[in-house]
Amino acid sequence: MLTIWGRLNSHNVKKVAWFADEIGLPYVRHDVGGAFGMSADYLAKNPNALIPTIEDGDVMLWESNAILRYLAARYALGLWPANPAERAQGDKWMDWQFAFADAQRDAFLQLVRRRPEQRDGQLLATSAAASGVAMKILDRTLAVQPWLSGVAFGVADVPMGVYAHTFFTLDMERPDVPHVRAWYDRLRTRPAYAQSVMIPLT
Repeated sequence: MLTIWGRLNSHNVKKVAWFADEIGLPYVRHDVGGAFGMSADYLAKNPNALIPTIEDGDVMLWESNAILRYLAARYALGLWPANPAERAQGDKWMDWQFAFADAQRDAFLQLVRRRPEQRDGQLLATSAAASGVAMKILDRTLAVQPWLSGVAFGVADVPMGVYAHTFFTLDMERPDVPHVRAWYDRLRTRPAYAQSVMIPLT
């Protein structure tokens, strides 16, 4: 059985747990990181001291998007296009997600991890503006296709799907991105998304 190491309030762990739930892949998950710490045994699995890490039989793997691609290739090829060009169109959004995460990080930290009296308003405003600019890029793509994976939901929707929930949940200024909002609303109807992603931000 698949084993996932990582606390579920981590964006990167949410990706892996959601996708496993989405494809009906059984797993056990162990809380690691943050308040749960990291044991020497875990650090032997992932010397980067980051989460998540998975073990699937004789496969040990870290880096969340690499894990998603592995799970799709092994268990859910229908959610990862076989055509190289189509696959690459989705893959680019999986990699683009890291730039978006950088843009949104300070807004998340200020609003979720800081008490009101500790918040830096300038950091928050700058991060909210940067994440809004990035979401407008996503909005233009979702204006012409329903999913980041193309015509149907696929693994490429997972990384930004996790961050979209944070974007629409944080109490911050946001631009009008109707196509991203419609895509997010479609994600919210998926039971696995509700189970692993739509949980309180902490």
